[in-house]
Amino acid sequence: MKKLYLLFILSAQLLMAQSGGDSKASVFKPGEWLKFRMHYGMLNASYATLHVKSSKIDGVPMYHVVGKGKTTGWASIFFKVDDTYESYFSKKDGKPYRFIRKIDEGGYTKDVEINFDHKKEKAVLNDKKNNKKYNFDLTEDSIQDLISAFYFLRNNYNPEDLVKGESLDLKMLFDDDGVFNFKLKYLGTQTLKTKFGKVKCYKFRPLVQSGRVFKEKESLSLWVSADDNRIPIRIKADLAVGSIKADLDAYNGLKHQFKLIMD
Repeated sequence: MKKLYLLFILSAQLLMAQSGGDSKASVFKPGEWLKFRMHYGMLNASYATLHVKSSKIDGVPMYHVVGKGKTTGWASIFFKVDDTYESYFSKKDGKPYRFIRKIDEGGYTKDVEINFDHKKEKAVLNDKKNNKKYNFDLTEDSIQDLISAFYFLRNNYNPEDLVKGESLDLKMLFDDDGVFNFKLKYLGTQTLKTKFGKVKCYKFRPLVQSGRVFKEKESLSLWVSADDNRIPIRIKADLAVGSIKADLDAYNGLKHQFKLIMD
């Protein structure tokens, strides 16, 4: 179950939605709160939350999103996870200004902060645990951090404009490995049964690298609500050993009504 929450966050970032750029056109608002329940096999492995707040950096209005993940119950006995991710990104154009990653996953720890300077087209990653710093060039406007990518895409892509089988690319920076590419394939629509009722969803498949963690290249699937919120409803992955699933468990502060299919 190593890096359960990171797997969830990495998946959830690449979700499509419509409109926007500035705060008025945004499909989300401060106060939005999402809670996900994660299962590893038969175990209720952990919970993860995403909470949108407001803030400022150097006088620039920001969204401040805090993501948290923790193992619970029996899962915490076998493998304890306590992760926090934070992102500060502009309300005007969605560019990230600060990213924080503090994780403890079975004793594997990281304490990282990235500060983005878009005027100088530079980013500085501060590895606080190892007292090291890394510099990166921001040569493309589309580079996002692990959290801001989710909200940037919610405001800049509409799944209804995509063609089944087409893929989208996104560049992200969240660790000292540098900028990496993530490809997302659109698979069409599907209706899911959830604790809230039936939800029409867009289905996507991130193309991931097979190896120690993932069972195969296309072992990860995710579903997003086909309404104006574009929130993740389910994420499922086949791992090298077992599988995990994350389901939306609770929500609050959505900007738009959460649409269910009525029988």
